[in-house]
Amino acid sequence: MNLEHFNTAPPDELRPVLAACCDVPSWVAAILAARPYGDLETLTKVADEAARALTDAEVAQALAAHPRIGDRAEGRTTEAAWSRKEQSGVGDDPATRAALTAGNHAYEERFGRVFLICATGLTADQMLTNLRARLTNDPATEAAVVHEELRKIALLRLTKVIP
Repeated sequence: MNLEHFNTAPPDELRPVLAACCDVPSWVAAILAARPYGDLETLTKVADEAARALTDAEVAQALAAHPRIGDRAEGRTTEAAWSRKEQSGVGDDPATRAALTAGNHAYEERFGRVFLICATGLTADQMLTNLRARLTNDPATEAAVVHEELRKIALLRLTKVIP
């Protein structure tokens, strides 16, 4: 999709596309409300500001759309396809997958939510190292890290919508 189409498309056409980037209605609404955009930089700035403004409850809502690191997202949705590509660095090594599974469980037990990381370009070892390091965070620090990772994912995915 190009910027001109993004600026002129009906909101109902764009809502699911934007929700695939970040499944939070206020984020989607903020981006739609600021149309038309003169350039991608302005669109990215609005998306970035809207992501930074998400509440803890909205971050939690968005996490529901993200699979665990190491789990292969199922289905034909845009989110599932993006997730499979983003997590391509996980690989198929059984020992690494087992370590990620154990790490995910420890993380969920400690923080009560799925471990989220902007996985694009990371190896399985890098993801696992990050997961283990983040298990030492206090809850407030980790909430801020999760918020930042979600923001990075949303902006990265937005660049897939409008390259």
